Amino acid sequence: MAVGKEILTKIRSVQNTQKITRAMQMVSTSKMRKTQERMRAARPYAEKVRTVMAHLAQANAELGHPLLARRETIKRAGIILVSSDKGLCGGLNVNTFKRFFGKVKELQDQGVEVDVCCLGQKGLAAAQRARLKVVASAIHLGDVPKMEKLIGPLTVLFRQYAEGELDAVYIVYSSFVNTMKQEPALEQLLPLTPHHMVVEHSHSWDYLYEPDAPTLMEFLVRRYLESVVYQALAENMASEQAARMVAMKAATDNAGNTIKQLRLVYNKARQAAITTELSEIVAGAAAV
Repeated sequence: MAVGKEILTKIRSVQNTQKITRAMQMVSTSKMRKTQERMRAARPYAEKVRTVMAHLAQANAELGHPLLARRETIKRAGIILVSSDKGLCGGLNVNTFKRFFGKVKELQDQGVEVDVCCLGQKGLAAAQRARLKVVASAIHLGDVPKMEKLIGPLTVLFRQYAEGELDAVYIVYSSFVNTMKQEPALEQLLPLTPHHMVVEHSHSWDYLYEPDAPTLMEFLVRRYLESVVYQALAENMASEQAARMVAMKAATDNAGNTIKQLRLVYNKARQAAITTELSEIVAGAAAV
């Protein structure tokens, strides 16, 4: 029964793996609800800041800011890559990386140099393997997105854009559609495009600035950009937990199917061994 013992060992090994995947599925299910609530709670703030920025742009078009300045030609661009710190979440990171490297290739084919800011361990490892220029990074972000961990890396890119070292800034992340569907998204952060400045009302707006317009714009533009990045990170975390839950459920189901097949093979091997032993006994008795 040496073969039978080997099959039993495989069955126990798959059962242990199944216990792990089932536990990870339950943990991801619990975290997914919290990340979705956090993502939905962040959306109203980001949308309101976007609306205020659009109103200000229409009310005072000549009000300038270094982060709003448009470049005639793009010679160097920065890309913020948002990914997960951990794996085992299906093809979530792979799909995001395809969109990211597609944009990098598009820019490089146009002769544009690319600087990368990585938010997440997996994205940082992928950018380093591709030998891209990583100017800033933030890893071990945890399950709750915290703005204090993002300010440093984002400040590097925003300062480079304000000083004219970068001509455009993009962000790539995984957009949460629903529990079963997550799509890679690519948005242009800087310079702000007309798409960012769409407002529902066509009438003009008038504002009183306190203390003054430049100070207000300095604060509001940074809050706007930080809110967009924070929302992207919240969307990516919700997508990560949903993708991991689906992947672990599929792994648990596959482990169950594998156990059934191994038990069938074990029973056949055991039945064959018993039949062989009975045949030997009958043959021995007949010989006696």
